[in-house]
Amino acid sequence: MRILVIDDEKRVTGFIARGLKERHYVVDVANDSQEAQEKAEINPYDLIILDILMPDKDGISICRELRKNKIATPILMLTARSGVRDKVRGLDVGADDYLTKPFVFDELLARVRALLRREVKEKQNMLRVADLELNQLTREVKRQDRAITLTSKEYALLEYFMLNANEVITRTMISEHVWQEDFDSFTNVIDVYVKHLRDKIDRGFGSSLIQTIRGTGYILKE
Repeated sequence: MRILVIDDEKRVTGFIARGLKERHYVVDVANDSQEAQEKAEINPYDLIILDILMPDKDGISICRELRKNKIATPILMLTARSGVRDKVRGLDVGADDYLTKPFVFDELLARVRALLRREVKEKQNMLRVADLELNQLTREVKRQDRAITLTSKEYALLEYFMLNANEVITRTMISEHVWQEDFDSFTNVIDVYVKHLRDKIDRGFGSSLIQTIRGTGYILKE
C-alpha cells in the first residue's frame, strides 16, 4: 500500500514516514500544498495523511480541491485543533477520518489500517488469476491451494500485477506504485524482485503466469 504524508513540519513527516515504512508501507512526503496536490493528483495513493495547519494553504482547502478534482483517495486529517467544529469542517469537505495531535503512533496505525481495510472492501477482497489467489484483507497468497510466503515488497508487487492482470505493466509503472517516488527505475532492482516472485508463484506449478514483454515490461495472465 502506498501512502502520502502531508505536513509542513519535516520532523513530523519524517517521524510518520519512518514508522509507516517499518510496517512495510510505501511512503511519499510533501511539505507544502503545491507539492502535496501535484503528488496526490499524479500518483496512485491508497491513503493520504494530511495536516490541517499548513502555512500556505490549509488542509481543509487542500482536501476540498482534491475532492473537486475527483481524487477519491481516503484522507486521514491530522491537527492540533481538538474542537468539534474543526473536525466537522474537515469531514464535511471530504476527509474520511480525523486524528488530533499529539497522538500515540499505535492509534495512527490503527486508523490507517481501518481506512485501508475499508478501501479494500469497497473494491474486492479476493484477487484471482488462473489458480493463483490473493486475499487483500488477510494478505494470504495461494496457488493450487498451496500457501505462498512473500516479503512485503514481493506482496506489493504481486498485488499490483493482479490488480492489472492481462495488461502490460512497464517498469516505470511498477516503480511509481510499488516503490517510493524517488526510486531509480533504471536499476535492475525491479527485475530482481520479479525473478524472486516468479520463483515463488510459478516454479513447480506447471505454467508461468508472469511473462516478460521484451523492451517494455511484464504481464500477468493465464
